[in-house]
Amino acid sequence: MSSIIEFTQKEGNPTKLNTRATIGTSDAGITLDGPLGDKTTFIASVRQSYLQVLFKLIKLPFLPTYNDFQFNVKHKIDDSNEISIIGLGAIDNFKLNTAVNNSITDEDDLKRNNYILRNIPVQEQWNYTVGASYKHFSNNSVQQVVLSRNEWENNAKKYFNNTDSAADLLLDYSSKEIENKLRVENTATLANNYKLNIGAGMEQATYTNETFQKRVNTTEVSIIDFDSKLNLMKYAFFGQLTKTYFNSKLGASLGFRMDAVNYSDAMKNPLNQFSPRFSASYELSDKLTANISVGSYYQLPTYTILGFRDEFNNLVNKENELKYMQSTHYVSGFELKPSKSVKMSLEGFYKKYSNYPFSVNDQISLANLGSDFGVVGNEEVESSSKGRAYGIEFLAQKKSFDGLYGILSYTYVISEFQDKNNNYIPSSWDNKHLLTITGGKKWRKNWEIGGKFRLVGGSPYTPYDYDASSIIENYNIANQGILNYEALNANRYDLYHQFDVRIDKTWYWDRFSLNFYIDIQNVYASDSPQTSYLTPSVDGAGNRVINASDSSKYVLEEIDNTSGNVLPRFGFIFDF
Repeated sequence: MSSIIEFTQKEGNPTKLNTRATIGTSDAGITLDGPLGDKTTFIASVRQSYLQVLFKLIKLPFLPTYNDFQFNVKHKIDDSNEISIIGLGAIDNFKLNTAVNNSITDEDDLKRNNYILRNIPVQEQWNYTVGASYKHFSNNSVQQVVLSRNEWENNAKKYFNNTDSAADLLLDYSSKEIENKLRVENTATLANNYKLNIGAGMEQATYTNETFQKRVNTTEVSIIDFDSKLNLMKYAFFGQLTKTYFNSKLGASLGFRMDAVNYSDAMKNPLNQFSPRFSASYELSDKLTANISVGSYYQLPTYTILGFRDEFNNLVNKENELKYMQSTHYVSGFELKPSKSVKMSLEGFYKKYSNYPFSVNDQISLANLGSDFGVVGNEEVESSSKGRAYGIEFLAQKKSFDGLYGILSYTYVISEFQDKNNNYIPSSWDNKHLLTITGGKKWRKNWEIGGKFRLVGGSPYTPYDYDASSIIENYNIANQGILNYEALNANRYDLYHQFDVRIDKTWYWDRFSLNFYIDIQNVYASDSPQTSYLTPSVDGAGNRVINASDSSKYVLEEIDNTSGNVLPRFGFIFDF
């Protein structure tokens, strides 16, 4: 389980050290912030989870743990110069709870737990980022230099029936990414109310990958076994020019970005990744504004794709003329501010995707692999997949007024990618409806109650190929049902909705405050239907049942896979 933390400076006395300690049902942490001198301030935090204890108590077959830290030190050299040093990191471990079935007697629960234990790999990962940012303030411009380094290591291992025997190894994956980055930019205010931002970036990246993996689909069993190392140089140029017209009623922005990497001859040329962008907004009245934007964007495929090698140790995706993924966005809409505390917006969008990686082995776009456990992109691909997404977004926001606040957001989206026959079909992210309503009320004596309602349309999914799944050799490698990509995303889950509530009570003293909260997720235990588990039937002795008419196949059965648990949590936050 990974986590992302943003630096936030809480309100307090800037001349003294402030401390915040948090203790909850899933983790505990401490945050310090304050001065290190007349010109230097800092904020630092550390957090450690104990989810593994909670998951053992509620009988889950996996045990995630995470530890993370962050710090930010800012020093004002003088009125024209300042420097910031930032660091963050995390250590995440994901283990199996092999004792989960102790004292469990329900047959379906036993089958579900055994399925998950057979299927999920043991994972460990750690990452860190450190960097420094220097700013120089001139009369009409700001120069900034950013230097950073980040490193990420990921390991995953899986054995058939978790035997830890070398003969039963199904997956042994280890990768590391190291990036050293430098960015220089200048933002200047020019004559006639023009504002110009221009800059360049350079990055040195090292990627290593050691993989042994047995794979299976509806047609074949294959073994991936390679070691790979890449040393890449990336560079980028960017710029943006903005100006307002007609007494600031009209604002316009024109920009560009060019990216390149020395992975291949095509990717070396930044003109092949030239990305122009344009946006404009016009105040139709003091309360209503119209907006429009169009832009082209390029993204480098993942290192997993770049570094994949075939059985002859060739960078096969490089030979397949791998390209940057490209998308073009068109967005237009209106923003209404009927009062100081209320804002509403309505936008329509159309996004077009090209050069998306397409699996040679499975003959599907990687956009349709979903977000299940596993390594995505560690295979031969072609930059041939196309997609599109379009719809509308509505947002209404009420800032706190008399203690009452709320946000409502709704998106209707159609997301499609081409199949192997170049027909557009729903992608794995084609939920259609996304609704979120968040609100709350601050009461007297420092009580606060808030809630969140979420509604998500059912996403598409691909049904199983029962015949291919039942073959003993196939199932012993996959440890799950094999999907029938001839019916790619032909089925769809039911719509899902959930309501969460949180109650806070805060006490204040002269130099100390205490906040106690209760957070209940999925208050009315709404079920979230997912693809059922396909697993071999077992006899009374726990042995897998073999098909009486075909000894090369198992007898399979489906087990419901729904999650509708009420998850109560509570915790304390101390400020002093």
